[in-house]
Amino acid sequence: MTELALPHIRHRYAEAGGLRIFYREAGPADAPVLLLLHGFPSASHQFRRLFDALGSRFRLIAPDYPGFGFSDSPAPADFRYSFDGLADVVEDFCLVLGLDRFAMYIFDFGAPVGLRLATRHPERITGLVVQNGNAYEEGLSGLALDFIANRPGVEGAEERVRGLLTLDMTRGQYEGGTTDPAAVAPDSWTLDQHFLDLPGRKDIQVELALDYHSNLGHYPAWQEWLRTAQPPTLIVWGRGDAFFTEPGARAYLRDVPQAELHLFDTGHFALEENLPEIAPLIADFLDRTQK
Repeated sequence: MTELALPHIRHRYAEAGGLRIFYREAGPADAPVLLLLHGFPSASHQFRRLFDALGSRFRLIAPDYPGFGFSDSPAPADFRYSFDGLADVVEDFCLVLGLDRFAMYIFDFGAPVGLRLATRHPERITGLVVQNGNAYEEGLSGLALDFIANRPGVEGAEERVRGLLTLDMTRGQYEGGTTDPAAVAPDSWTLDQHFLDLPGRKDIQVELALDYHSNLGHYPAWQEWLRTAQPPTLIVWGRGDAFFTEPGARAYLRDVPQAELHLFDTGHFALEENLPEIAPLIADFLDRTQK
């Protein structure tokens, strides 16, 4: 019988930040750890194919944030949905799982979550895989700036955010900017929309959207950490991203000149179309930098 190197993937829950947090885990217990931090409006399922590709060689751990995927989703009256709040829960999640040294895959919302962890605990971070995760103002498109302008007290902000939480908009985030939309599985946006349509979930996303502007104030601190720590960094970026543009990818090189940059002719969810090209880059990066 032909032997295939396919991982055993486990689907578990952990109590973190007083909440029941769902996560996916694969790989040898003693292998280098890659913490995968998902984006909006997705959850850990966005990494399902990457788990298949890398989960037999590396320890992959991907949690769903509060209010996303299969994790607890208390009402905004009972939990403060902010990027500080998400980072607090992920920080506690790492403590519960005993993750004291790990590389991070930061994508979209995962960038402000993960970079908060990095500045809080720089000694824990052994490397970065950055995929369309912004930390520089020059990487923000006009659409992104319009989104960020939705803040508490701004007239019509909540209504504008709710207008983004539709199936057409979710699908557009996956297919927009791709070279071959047929490479993008409809399962992805369909499952994302299922979670968005659950009772109370849109209220949660409104709270987070109205807090997104807070991330820009942290950009200088994150950039200072990058300059000071010089973490091994791999940047893989869909240059057709309507929100986080190519200049945002190149800006990392200003603070981490030794970072590796690979641009792909795809959109925001680059793994959907270019996993066959991206997964080997990540494997090679982890083999070289995570000892």
